[in-house]
Amino acid sequence: MNLQIFDPATGHPLRTLQGSDERAVDAAVRAADRAWRSWHRRPAVERARALHAVAAAIRDRADEIAKLEAEEVGKPFTLARWFDVEMCISSFEYFAGLLADPPGRARHDGSIISLTTLDPFGVVAGVLPFNWPPIHTAGKLAPALAAGNAVVLKPPEQAPSSVLRLVEIIRERLPDDVVHVVCGGAEIGSALVAHPLVRKVSFTGSPEAGRAVARTAADNLTPALLELGGKNPLVVLADANLSAAVAGAVEGAFYNQGEACTAASRLLVHREIHDEFVTRLSGAVHRLVVGHPFDPTTHVGPLVSAQQQRRVLEYLTIAEAEGAKIAAQAAVPDDPELSGGYWVPPTLLTEVSPEMRVAQEEIFGPVACVIPFDTAEQAVEIANGTPFALVASVYSRDAEAAWRVAQQLDAGIVFVNNYHRSILGTPFGGNRESGYGREHAPETLLAFGRSKSYRFPSGLTDVPRWFAADDVMREE
Repeated sequence: MNLQIFDPATGHPLRTLQGSDERAVDAAVRAADRAWRSWHRRPAVERARALHAVAAAIRDRADEIAKLEAEEVGKPFTLARWFDVEMCISSFEYFAGLLADPPGRARHDGSIISLTTLDPFGVVAGVLPFNWPPIHTAGKLAPALAAGNAVVLKPPEQAPSSVLRLVEIIRERLPDDVVHVVCGGAEIGSALVAHPLVRKVSFTGSPEAGRAVARTAADNLTPALLELGGKNPLVVLADANLSAAVAGAVEGAFYNQGEACTAASRLLVHREIHDEFVTRLSGAVHRLVVGHPFDPTTHVGPLVSAQQQRRVLEYLTIAEAEGAKIAAQAAVPDDPELSGGYWVPPTLLTEVSPEMRVAQEEIFGPVACVIPFDTAEQAVEIANGTPFALVASVYSRDAEAAWRVAQQLDAGIVFVNNYHRSILGTPFGGNRESGYGREHAPETLLAFGRSKSYRFPSGLTDVPRWFAADDVMREE
């Protein structure tokens, strides 16, 4: 089946790509299963050298990759180039660096010497979402390859081209068949996850799709790392630096068109400062420039697809039906050439209560709601009152107060007086419906391998026995 890719800024067809079928999935997995066996036997220093070469090759083509991403995803080119592609490069360098001291340990307890190694699973399936293709490509590949696995990727069907180009570049620097890619929709992802030779799954996407992946993986007892959705709270205490909090809210809510599991979609603001916060943030929202991804003045681009646009606009209708008010919206382009684009105005909602759908469900678009609170305890209760637990943030001039709130927030990462999402080297992942497992950190390397122990007699003392071996082996 062919994949029709559309330009999010105009709605016009952009390119057509050949999709994969189940036979292609099977061939890719079987080739990868042959390849990992020799790849993992290479010394760690050689695998590190290969990953550094991959990073250098991507850097040489960074503008090309960012252009492909921007034109298919809709995000500003500057964002794609200086965040997405740079983090992709840094991820390969980071996990290559971890191989300077490869995982493993030795233990001597007198009679036995124990040696523990990290062995690869074999073939890893990586299923990617549309919002940060280069970051997710490296997030799946770099730790899996560093641990000695081979990988089969399935790019997002809405925006596969930057992933396909990355894989071409990566394959030039690695042994044959260590990395493969298969293209298509959910049926191709399901076939990949269900393949009996896939020994580890790494999935990023919605909770609904994550549940399906987990069920399929469970049929083969395949371990899975799931990075799913978020409904992330940004808590602003009464003594917060309002300028910093408003800047964090703009960054948190509207960065990447709000198409981010890390988006700060719930702004919990102490009632004493609620009105001033809304006034300042409304002004900032009005000043956001919504425009073409290749216009250097653009802050927010179009959403990735017509389906995604309909979904987010429907949530705005739901919000008003539930009693929420639109406090501010940015203007969308009025250029006739862009009239068919998948535009959604960055929107700030007020008069939102915690039980409303817009305060409970992941919208995945440029929509943020303000929810007032009266006490820190109430803020924590509201913050933890959704099924998600990915990231959170808290703003306060009182370090102790901020720390107390941060400790009570159910989230994998809590930002304190910032919303800086460049998290490489920090464990990234969530709890509950936000998934399980951690990415982008040293423990991620361990998650892409399994411990294997070897035990040898030391020769220094006799190995103790607790059964009848001495009796039954005694000659009469």
